[in-house]
Amino acid sequence: MNMSDFATQLIVDASLCMLALCSLLTWLLILYKGCAYWRLASENRRFTALFWSAAERDPSGMPGSPSHASECPKARVARAGFSAWSATAPAETVAANAEFVAWDRHELLDRYLNQQIQRERRALERGLTLLASIASTAPFIGLFGTVFGIIHALHAVAVGSASGIEGVAGPVGQALTATGIGIAVAIPAALAYNLFVRRVHVSIADLEDYAADLVNVAQRNGFRAMTSAHRAEVLT
Repeated sequence: MNMSDFATQLIVDASLCMLALCSLLTWLLILYKGCAYWRLASENRRFTALFWSAAERDPSGMPGSPSHASECPKARVARAGFSAWSATAPAETVAANAEFVAWDRHELLDRYLNQQIQRERRALERGLTLLASIASTAPFIGLFGTVFGIIHALHAVAVGSASGIEGVAGPVGQALTATGIGIAVAIPAALAYNLFVRRVHVSIADLEDYAADLVNVAQRNGFRAMTSAHRAEVLT
């Protein structure tokens, strides 16, 4: 095997190694993100049930308050809302300015909640770019290996080391295997990416609905600062 044959064979082998690495990364991401989304969805459901029922039992330790240790996305959104409430003074002001004070607090609460939701979106989307990249590039990596595999086969025919259809069919068939492997790697990556993007959209929509509920109870309370003394009153 001369230097040209060695280089083309090395390129084919490198392409197959890259596809194997892409496949490994794909399945690791699928398992990791799938378990993470399932766990977060379960924690969010449990937190939602606790949040709206715990005020009557223990307002000071209500889920979502700064003292609560839950780390699910809804808990973090709730803490952002409590931070916005606590960042303002009581709403008992001059009657002529009360409407403007409430509006300012509404804007502040919306901003805190939206910022936290965007943080949650970025956390949920982490790793999806890699899946999308693998889904789009794996077939081309396989095709790259196939092209050089065919070059290797044709060069063998040209120098006389292989002849006839039998001498060409075997190496060309082996070269085409790289394209097949590339497609096989891309399919689960593409399916997982679409599924996880859908999961992110559903999760963010759920967080936005929850944030809207927080804004509604704040409006009913006149956007007064949220203290442990009257959390139960707000959430009943």
